[in-house]
Amino acid sequence: MTTNKQYRFTTDQLKPLALNHGTCYASDMITVEAFKVGFLYRQSPENEFDSGWRFLTGFETDQYLDNTANFAKFDVNWIANCDPEILPYLNKPVGSAFGRDPSKGNKFIEIEDFNTKNNEYKNNFQP
Repeated sequence: MTTNKQYRFTTDQLKPLALNHGTCYASDMITVEAFKVGFLYRQSPENEFDSGWRFLTGFETDQYLDNTANFAKFDVNWIANCDPEILPYLNKPVGSAFGRDPSKGNKFIEIEDFNTKNNEYKNNFQP
């Protein structure tokens, strides 16, 4: 984690919700601005510590996404503390993607064809 950001939790405030899942990347909209996870996907891990999970709100703009300063690496447990609703999905395999569906009470639904539906889904997200 970068130290010049005001994160919504300190390490000593974290509950042990998702231990031993490795690291992930998350948007500052989740970790600093306190929005819920709206979109999560799992890609091939970068190294032995990386879970492959990436967490977004679902309404980051392309300009926001292009700025690496808007993201940081976290332990997956940290993100689970931000939004415990991700817990049932953390053991899903690489290639999995889920997004909140406003028409289904903002429950997570699986995004079958992640590469083509990703942008369409993100553009339709309602916080």
